[in-house]
Amino acid sequence: MSTMLMTKTEETTELTTRILSQLFTDQALRQVRFRLWDDTYWPNEAVRPVTLVLKHPGALRSMFLPGTEVGLGEAYIYDDFDIEGDIEQVFSISDSLIATASGLTTRLRLGRDLLKLPEWKENGHRTTRRGPAKLTGKLHSIARDRQAVTYHYNVSNDFYSLWLDERMVYSCAYFHSPEDSINLAQEQKLEHICRKLRLQPGQRLLDIGCGWGGLILYAAQHYGVDATGITLSQPQADLATQRIQKAGLAEHCRVRVCDYRELDEKEGYDVLVSVGMFEHVGASLLPVYFDQAQHLLRPRGVFLNHGIAVGRQTEAAASESSFSQTYVFPDGELVPINVTLKAAEGSRFEVRDVESLREHYALTLRQWVKRLEAQHTKALEYVDEPIYRTWRLYMSASAYGFSKGGLTVYQTLLTKPSVQGVSGLPLTREDWYRPA
Repeated sequence: MSTMLMTKTEETTELTTRILSQLFTDQALRQVRFRLWDDTYWPNEAVRPVTLVLKHPGALRSMFLPGTEVGLGEAYIYDDFDIEGDIEQVFSISDSLIATASGLTTRLRLGRDLLKLPEWKENGHRTTRRGPAKLTGKLHSIARDRQAVTYHYNVSNDFYSLWLDERMVYSCAYFHSPEDSINLAQEQKLEHICRKLRLQPGQRLLDIGCGWGGLILYAAQHYGVDATGITLSQPQADLATQRIQKAGLAEHCRVRVCDYRELDEKEGYDVLVSVGMFEHVGASLLPVYFDQAQHLLRPRGVFLNHGIAVGRQTEAAASESSFSQTYVFPDGELVPINVTLKAAEGSRFEVRDVESLREHYALTLRQWVKRLEAQHTKALEYVDEPIYRTWRLYMSASAYGFSKGGLTVYQTLLTKPSVQGVSGLPLTREDWYRPA
């Protein structure tokens, strides 16, 4: 009996290594090695930037038999395999992996071999506090958008505070040097935005999608504006309100829980800003979004819209089968910058400046990932392992996307000129870069 079991184990190991040899090219294996469930290595023990740890004999079956991005992501977050080392390097081999497994003959052979591996049915194997997103209602309705936003942001304020900067700014930072800390880079981003908006004391500012209130607090403290922020997340609003009260700015700063479409401020605002919320709007709702911004903004007002876009040679898409749609940002949609600008101009905005911060977001995400990994044990006090792994995976994938150009991020400065065509803006950008 023991001989038969040993033989079966040996067959599984041999089959696993044969599948790996079909999937991974010599070039890919310069970056990655595998450690099997019995602590043996393939192709050898030589140290590489990344080690993929197969946690049980059926790991490759769980990873590749579904044949989907979601299936592979679930195999990671539910611990069929682990990733040790620089997780971003994993995505550098994805193109060669896809190319290797794209042929029909190869796929049939791989499928046959994967089915021979044992199916893993450990009790409680795929349990998590959160699970995949299951939204209901009409796409991008107010009710469904609230479900989508709260799915991502209501995970735990304490979890986010472990790896974000001290202000908890959850968007692309602004680096003067790659060596800048995340705290410094986020403060530089807030200052950069305020300078672009040319804020003046007493102005009314609206932050659409204010998160934990970092920008409105900074603008009120340093520029003397009257700042209102809106979010769909009650936990975000609660923490932002606590911070506002602690700073003694309750008379000049406030947060409301509402959708941007629910605002009807007759007095209007001098300045609008939206940072990291735009991705949730949806391509079909862009005219509504910019029309509402036009309605809320006073003549000669400015609107800074900061949002992620698909990069060069990438088509706009929101695949329902993607890992991000299933476990990270359900209903999120990215569009090329030209689509954004066309929609803004269609709502009678004048485009005055467009700045790409693509490299800045790669730097931001890498710092977030390192800080998250350093707080792994502490993070498990607030979330479970699958949630921790979800954030580690999606932020690393995003860092790779921004570094290679598949993703980018833009700050677009829009104005609402007066009926006489006066924008109220200076002739140059010099004031943005003068020493404080």
